[in-house]
Amino acid sequence: MVSYESASELRSAYLANRCDAFAGWGPNLAVLRATEIEDPDAHVILSDQLSSEPISAAMRQGDEGFVDTVNWMLSALLIAEEEGITSANVEEMVANPPNPRVARLLGVEPGIGERLGMRDTWAREMIAAVGNFAEIYDRNLGAESPYNLDRGLNNLWSHGGVLYAPILD
Repeated sequence: MVSYESASELRSAYLANRCDAFAGWGPNLAVLRATEIEDPDAHVILSDQLSSEPISAAMRQGDEGFVDTVNWMLSALLIAEEEGITSANVEEMVANPPNPRVARLLGVEPGIGERLGMRDTWAREMIAAVGNFAEIYDRNLGAESPYNLDRGLNNLWSHGGVLYAPILD
């Protein structure tokens, strides 16, 4: 094992073939593989989990309304994925919600938006614009991106990950 003073020294050593492997956060490794390596297919990101520190959004204290909004946006994206709501079918789901949870999320049944100080259609509009959590992940880090990073623990709990959405009431 060889230690380096900085991440840039480690990256340089790996790129110069002075080390055979290195450990790092999956998205960082995926970006390195996609942008700095001549033959990205010759480099593999292993699925082994070496640590489990949480990665989360950080927000300034004192703006609880903003914190609530960010938390609900993430929750809505996860609920949409769990319920099979996508940017392609969100309007179909609005027209014929399969269950009360979807009806509340998409504003067909009013109330959630008002509690947050937003329109009841805020989640519907967001999902129509950017998709659910899986669509966003795939487009920015996953299979539809240059990084092709497997979701791993960033998947829903029902698919082997640790993410789950709250119950809407």
